[in-house]
Amino acid sequence: MSDLDQLTQSLARNLKRWRGERGFTLDALAARAGVSRGMIIQIEQARTNPSVGTTVKLADALGVSITTLLDYEQGPQVRLVPPEQAVRMWSTSTGSSTTLLVGTERRGPLELWAWRLMPGDRSESDPHPDGTIELLHVTAGELTLVVDGEPHALPAGTSATFEANVSHAYRNDGDETVEMTMAVSIPPVR
Repeated sequence: MSDLDQLTQSLARNLKRWRGERGFTLDALAARAGVSRGMIIQIEQARTNPSVGTTVKLADALGVSITTLLDYEQGPQVRLVPPEQAVRMWSTSTGSSTTLLVGTERRGPLELWAWRLMPGDRSESDPHPDGTIELLHVTAGELTLVVDGEPHALPAGTSATFEANVSHAYRNDGDETVEMTMAVSIPPVR
């Protein structure tokens, strides 16, 4: 495959991907970029190699760099975060803590957290943006998850998910340390 063919294929794949991630229809992207709908279809089907000007307009309309739009790196991108680089975000004198283990900006921020709540401790959270989802899995103790004022008991081994656009809290009402893993998915800015 020639460099030009590879570039055309990469642009087709990336344009389709970023348009989908932004939730743009063909017509919406055409209007934002000032590029015809027909041209976008041809680019997404790898049937044409657009001018630099057209590529710049599309990248600007999608809010990405030209490099991102033309990137043809196809291998899986792996980012390792050693334990010493995990970020302790919250802790108490009794030993409760949260640690941000890893996160990504792709398709909207996604974060993975490790939590430890000592007996009697709690952490309150204000509502997150609409569309934010939290998933958690309790590995030790019994967590009391309070969502919009309603408590839910989660003993070890229990998982839960909820829309986090309301006030919520994590409590340890028991006498055993609570440990859990939590993922937070935040919708991309549109």
